[in-house]
Amino acid sequence: MREREMSSVEEIMAHAVCIPYPAQGHVNPMMKLAKLLHHKGFHVTFVNTEFNHRRLLKSKGPDSLDDLPDFRFETIPDGLPPSDDDATQDIPSLSDSIRKTCLVSFRSLMAKLNDTHVSSNVVPPVSCIVSDLGMSFAINAAEELGIPVLLLWTASACGFLGYAHSRQLVERGDLAAVLKDDNYRTNGYMDTTIDWIPGLKKIRIKDLPSFLFTLDPNDSMLNFILEMIEKASKASAIVVNTFDALEQEALDVLSSMFPPIYSIGPLHLLLNQVPQKDLVSNIGSSLWKYEDDCLEWLNSKEPNSVIYVNFGSVADVTPPQMVEFAWGLANSKKAFLWVIRPDIVKDASLIVLLHEFVIETKNRGIILSWCPQEHVLSHPSIGGFLTHSGWNSMLESMCAGVPVLCWPFFAEQQINCRFACIEWGIGMEIDGNVKRDEVERIVRELMDGEKGKEIRKHAMEWKKMAEEATSSKGSSNLNLDKVVKEVLLQLNL
Repeated sequence: MREREMSSVEEIMAHAVCIPYPAQGHVNPMMKLAKLLHHKGFHVTFVNTEFNHRRLLKSKGPDSLDDLPDFRFETIPDGLPPSDDDATQDIPSLSDSIRKTCLVSFRSLMAKLNDTHVSSNVVPPVSCIVSDLGMSFAINAAEELGIPVLLLWTASACGFLGYAHSRQLVERGDLAAVLKDDNYRTNGYMDTTIDWIPGLKKIRIKDLPSFLFTLDPNDSMLNFILEMIEKASKASAIVVNTFDALEQEALDVLSSMFPPIYSIGPLHLLLNQVPQKDLVSNIGSSLWKYEDDCLEWLNSKEPNSVIYVNFGSVADVTPPQMVEFAWGLANSKKAFLWVIRPDIVKDASLIVLLHEFVIETKNRGIILSWCPQEHVLSHPSIGGFLTHSGWNSMLESMCAGVPVLCWPFFAEQQINCRFACIEWGIGMEIDGNVKRDEVERIVRELMDGEKGKEIRKHAMEWKKMAEEATSSKGSSNLNLDKVVKEVLLQLNL
């Protein structure tokens, strides 16, 4: 039996039900937090949607989630029509369905878990819920059971601030001009700076969360966000996958708006502090199967010589954009590792493009469908990361000391990009209207230029600060202990 931290957790037999929003970028950090809680003595029930549970079994193997005595898996339906697709579901449809259908099935699951305790005494009664902020129905369930609910915000604190001001942004009309007249998208208006949101300095209109760009008051994503923010005020506490030194101002502003806010990131560094023998290490969270032979390929490359390219688990890239990225990379003459999900673009003509592209770059490039990103980014041969600016990717890159080229796609990724390039000094932005000449130029600048050297230096400085935050006496580690004792266990210390 593996060793775990001994505390009053085991005396109380605390049982945390962890439920992520059903997309890869949310499942990963929730799994890390669940493993940390398990290490601290909690019985954990991890709740996936039925759709994602099938994908996880397909990715990891049919026996990969066999229940441990105190780390179990359950499922709830997401309310969408059945599908065997091996891809992230449509986010607006998924979010709307979650909002309207999931409370009933989640409530039934809580009753089932507590009935199991009564009938067998094997599973402890549910004592707390750890929910993704996007699964705000869990707050209702916690209130009904009279137990604490901890919300996990898996993105940046600065991104959270953007969403937190959604209603004001819509009501003020800052975005209305863009939506009523397409000329505002090209006449410089999108670069207008908004100066009234505390903690978001130098934010432009085009940096705001993409879901807010709608004139339809019944838009499903807008209402999903407004309800999510409104319900967040009812949580016992909120944890953010960030660290104080990186986003102190944004965290301070959020603390004035919501229940107690704790920074407990980067979660993957916190998890790395725990010896493997003390973790449920065989349980993974990748919804796609890894092609990890790329690590052997990276071993053959010189330090800081490879540009890593990955646009995440959701982005849809158009065929013209793929063409420009491909030939920009080819013309840069730099070695690259490019992750292209099978569902990232749907166009048969790309087969011809990629065939020509592979011939052109066969001695210096490798294309994969999915890879173990944390391991790739920490490999010494990686010199830069061309990314969609999703928060997991940004944190993992920063923690590896790898500078970024940002091409944000949707949600709060544009805010992440803006902070990375302006506030933290770890990246450069690629224009949304991507052209091969710019890709070639910016890749060369990142890998060989003076600007690249400067942002690589900043990335290494942030890496050190992230490691300090997750050390035994670091702010994130101490905050996690506070959350366990003061929120999830509600101990009066």
